[in-house]
Amino acid sequence: MAKNPKAAKNRRPTTRRPRAAAATASADIEDLAPPSGCRAVAGPTTAAAAVRAELLRWYDANRRDLPWRRAAEPPAGSGSGRGEEQRAYAVWVSEVMLQQTRVPVVVDYYSRWMARWPTVDSLAAATQEEVNEMWAGLGYYRRARFLLEGAKQIVEKGEFPRTASTLREVRGIGDYTAGAIASIAFNEVVPVVDGNVVRVISRFYAIPDNPKESSTVKRFWQLTGELVDPSRPGDFNQAMMELGATLCSKTKPGCSQCPVSSHCQALALSSQNASVKVTDFPRVVPKAKPRSDFAAVCVVQISQGFGEGIAEAEGKDNLFLLIKRPEEGLLAGLWEFPSVLVNEGKTDTLNRRKEMDKYLKQLLSIDVARRSSVILREDVGQHVHIFSHIRLTMFVELMILNLKDDGEELCKEGPDSTKLRLINENAVQSMGLTSGIRKVYNMVKVFKEKRLKEQSQVPTRKRSRRLK
Repeated sequence: MAKNPKAAKNRRPTTRRPRAAAATASADIEDLAPPSGCRAVAGPTTAAAAVRAELLRWYDANRRDLPWRRAAEPPAGSGSGRGEEQRAYAVWVSEVMLQQTRVPVVVDYYSRWMARWPTVDSLAAATQEEVNEMWAGLGYYRRARFLLEGAKQIVEKGEFPRTASTLREVRGIGDYTAGAIASIAFNEVVPVVDGNVVRVISRFYAIPDNPKESSTVKRFWQLTGELVDPSRPGDFNQAMMELGATLCSKTKPGCSQCPVSSHCQALALSSQNASVKVTDFPRVVPKAKPRSDFAAVCVVQISQGFGEGIAEAEGKDNLFLLIKRPEEGLLAGLWEFPSVLVNEGKTDTLNRRKEMDKYLKQLLSIDVARRSSVILREDVGQHVHIFSHIRLTMFVELMILNLKDDGEELCKEGPDSTKLRLINENAVQSMGLTSGIRKVYNMVKVFKEKRLKEQSQVPTRKRSRRLK
């Protein structure tokens, strides 16, 4: 999205607990970093051994049947080598997809992904656009970019890293993912801490501290490391995450069915004092209010050599202009319709079109007045898209142009032709566009269908050939 400098400038127990500071943003799971060199602690206590046995017994009987778990289970009689590397790849893909995405959504994406790229070698041979297309709708697209970059790095080195420390050297693999792969695929005795584990550990030890503070995060990793089962580290880590995702939920924990409830300090405190609830742990940290941004979005449809009217412009080989975002920052490297940020006080039609025309002319060599005739240009509506730290209001307009010359040549004249693309409607449907951009495109489709219906009801002699 193009930046308007002016817009950027004007943006605007019963123990008493201290007021928590607002979180700066929605934390990525890899931000829950452990202390340096964190591993499971040797020399288990009797209580820890009991917790391990009870939790693993429950997990064996109640774990959900998920495709990546089946892929991570070694066949009978299998040893090390490529089989372990294949399991590691399956764990890696699933864990990255599961970050900030619900399990039911991930199941279908994971299955399609593994059918397309069943090995790390096959993924490494893919293009970023192919990966984005497969990832479309999952959000947090940097995860897909890191998966591809990491796969290329692993293939280049010739072997899949087998320990948490070496896995962390791979692009995009942080402490959480490294621990998950190392323990589940390679049986390394290391802990894993995600949001579910934070909730379990907070309640298990009745930790009232801010779960976002570095000292508290360090404590989570240390306590989890002390509990990891040395003989089944992967299963134990999955059991902890499973417990947090099912019984030990945020608002309605099933304490009566919990396999380790007899060891839970939060439950013990709640039974002793009515003012204390299990759900008081972990402490809820208010999120920072997302900043409000405003953008003019112009869906540019190009119709070459057709009459002036929306009816004449439909059903032809119409092309839509897409622009590739910068390779760094928000939605890096993804395609979108021409967009430019505007000041909150200048979101009216006149100012938005002024900024958009300037953008198209200066950056894309499109002079709307000189190189085309405008068949239609109308506001379509607004769409609010919520990112973790931004509330973006998009003011959407449709502009149908009848070019006076070749559209493909038009794109080649831009400052960087690799960042411009003209595609037909079928390609728009199949490309890896973000959910926000797909929403914009669907808004435009509904708008055009409505206008076509209106035009069909107007007598031909009274129908205006130019829609303003």
